Amino acid sequence: MKPSVLFVCVHNAGRSQMAAARLTHLAGGLVEVRSAGSAPAGSVNPAVVEAMQEVGIDISAETPKVLTTDAVRSSDVVITMGCGDACPVFPGKRYLDWQLDDPAGLGVEAVRPIRDAVERQVRGLLSELGIPSSA
Repeated sequence: MKPSVLFVCVHNAGRSQMAAARLTHLAGGLVEVRSAGSAPAGSVNPAVVEAMQEVGIDISAETPKVLTTDAVRSSDVVITMGCGDACPVFPGKRYLDWQLDDPAGLGVEAVRPIRDAVERQVRGLLSELGIPSSA
């Protein structure tokens, strides 16, 4: 059974979108990936979309999604990124909190280091899950 990972941030417009896209790209179908926000924005941050396009990942069609208890319940690993207490906690789930700068309101130059930090975290997660990176 493939592991399921849920990335959560407040607006689901930046960090969680980058992490989900990067994990999807690197895991080669070996991980079920979701992302959501406790207060989703209307659209994904354009600077985040541009920064991801620079590394060959197109997230322009993604839309922020609302965090549901079902999404948390059906995930093996829940990774929060600055959502505070908004994320429901269920016994038996693995929770990680990644300290990443919020790209909201930043230009693409400032988003690039966040994108690269997300990639390092995702590669570490793949290693912890025992899943080879496909890229």
